Amino acid sequence: MDAEREMHTDHPDVEAPEGTDHGVHLSGHDGHDQHDGHDQHGGHDQHGAGHGGHVAQFRRLFWVMLVLAVPVVLANAMFADLVGYSLPAGSAITWVSPLLGTVMYLWGGRPFLSGAVAEIRARQPGMMLLIALAITVAFVASWGASLGLLAHDLDFWWELALLIVIMLLGHWIEMRSLGQASSALESLAALLPDEAERVEGDETVTVSTADLAAGDLVVVRPGGRIPADGTVVDGAADVDESMITGESLAVRREAGDRVVAGTVSTDSALRVRVTAVGDDTALAGIRRLVSEAQNSSSRAQVLADRAAAWLFWFALGAALITAAVWLILGAPEDAVTRTITVLVIACPHALGLAIPLVVSIATERAARAGVLITDRRALESMRTVDAVLFDKTGTLTKGSPALVAAAGAGAVGEDEAVALAASVERDSEHPLGRAIVAAAEHRGLTVPVADAFRAHNGVGVTGTVAGAEVGVGGPKMLADRGLDALAQTRDWAAQGSTVLHVIRDGVVVGAVALADEIRPESEQAIDALHQRGVHVAMITGDAEAVAQSVARRLGFVASGATGNVADEVFAGVLPQDKGAKVKELQSAGRRVAMVGDGVNDAPALAQADVGIAIGAGTDVAIASAGVVLASDDPRSVLSVIELSRATYRKMIQNLTWAAGYNVIAVPLAAGVLAPWGFTLPMEVGALLMSASTVVVAVNAQLLRRLDLRPEAILGTPAR
Repeated sequence: MDAEREMHTDHPDVEAPEGTDHGVHLSGHDGHDQHDGHDQHGGHDQHGAGHGGHVAQFRRLFWVMLVLAVPVVLANAMFADLVGYSLPAGSAITWVSPLLGTVMYLWGGRPFLSGAVAEIRARQPGMMLLIALAITVAFVASWGASLGLLAHDLDFWWELALLIVIMLLGHWIEMRSLGQASSALESLAALLPDEAERVEGDETVTVSTADLAAGDLVVVRPGGRIPADGTVVDGAADVDESMITGESLAVRREAGDRVVAGTVSTDSALRVRVTAVGDDTALAGIRRLVSEAQNSSSRAQVLADRAAAWLFWFALGAALITAAVWLILGAPEDAVTRTITVLVIACPHALGLAIPLVVSIATERAARAGVLITDRRALESMRTVDAVLFDKTGTLTKGSPALVAAAGAGAVGEDEAVALAASVERDSEHPLGRAIVAAAEHRGLTVPVADAFRAHNGVGVTGTVAGAEVGVGGPKMLADRGLDALAQTRDWAAQGSTVLHVIRDGVVVGAVALADEIRPESEQAIDALHQRGVHVAMITGDAEAVAQSVARRLGFVASGATGNVADEVFAGVLPQDKGAKVKELQSAGRRVAMVGDGVNDAPALAQADVGIAIGAGTDVAIASAGVVLASDDPRSVLSVIELSRATYRKMIQNLTWAAGYNVIAVPLAAGVLAPWGFTLPMEVGALLMSASTVVVAVNAQLLRRLDLRPEAILGTPAR
């Protein structure tokens, strides 16, 4: 075919529970910034077993502590008084709480005590030190009350038990939410076959997948998994890539096409030249992406850590002031009681769950909507984005040609011209030919059978239809036959479409225009962003005419067309220059989200305030994105925006409630209203503390109501 037939393409360490020798970073304590000094890009087994082992250990520790907490709470005199039942006086049951409470303090409290030591050494007091301070004060005071050395009101065994259980629950929830994202992607490694058939001379030899090297030629049998990333050198097959892209339909892969390890050749054999093995494969890149996601700490989590540090100094200062004031007033017993009460109440039950619960639920909702959050900070930043820059090919468009216009000439109508072209192109393997055939089928046309099919390189194709010679080709075919193009095709060509004429027995009887097919959801996505006041831009390597044509079809806002600022189109941009265009938008004061297919958009994805890889691209460049969309639906960008806003709202609401409770309860526990005859009873403070945890948990659960399906967000019917 003529060159015109070529389509334009863009194409502080905390000791782990139960004696594990791996360090564990707990939620709210510098947020996974370091991981035991192990290589974060290590092998699947090491990494998967490490994180999965920690999740299992915290799960086991939580359940063990929950079982122990039941008798500790029920056998506690203070709890019995609160609920309204009595314990047998002088019986052995009075020692159940002290003994089991001690076990809980030493065993269940071990991660917090170790974390507190680390924070002290780092001179960075935070959540760990605050929790450790509260459980230690409660432990010492409770033993004092149990031995009769302190007032009965200081018997905090039930509060100590609940505090340890709730904090362990918070850490387990967050680690599990991270582990779910990890296991979902880490399981991709299991898709690799154990063996491969390597071509050596005239025969094939079965070798271990680990023994393959770049440059090897391997055979993939029908139904077999591709053992390594590579390029097809012989054969054609429909390849199931759903385990990586999430797309249910198999994708046609032919000579010259790239294929990815772990995908399945469904119907035919392929010969593949290996281009990447081991850590250089797409699967390894995805595992690295997961590792980095686990190490990312959200701004809200950093805020929670900072709030915990403030609360530590607030509680410590309040306790010292409380002790001093009550001693000055000549009430040493009240000084001890009030000071201990302040230190115990200051422990942020709710603060320990405020972020982990929201993160866990948001992760689940995102996964259900096909959104993989690889960097929590990217999710939070999405709510402030005021400009979205889309890569054109493969993102707003499908990256494959489609019939966009057709015309007949003389006595031949439009549909007849399309049917004639399809009859000749039926045997063609060219993407443009397949697009014409698909258009005829979509229109329900009767396509006559063509004989004597021939493909003329750089010219077009010919065949015999009902005894007449029919040719379909570009300008060279017209020139060779001394024919003129149809007048209306000039506008098609000016818009960047590929124009092919249909010639029957030396006479032009029609023409068709083909262009990169726009995704049907793209226009909805653009409209929805406009409605939210978001500036939209498109970037492509295509010529200006092609880019502007696509922009018009998508409903881009032209300068002065509405009250909105005009949308922008960047055409003729090389892949290495896309990052500079992102900077250009940022220099104008915009917060930019870049949406690309992850093939050649890595610099722009990395430069953007939020990088979004659409279609779960199989290229390792998706590691540059903070958000990966499993589908290729550009409307999913709206899902990310809605999730970002809702998640941030819940985090701030929970943090406000959790910290606000402490700010109010601590002065009351200290006795600031004592001159007016009110002092907060310890048992009431403890109940309020537990109630604050319930409020935070219920508020986080409301996030489950969020429907992130694009159809639900845009109010459009599901396809």
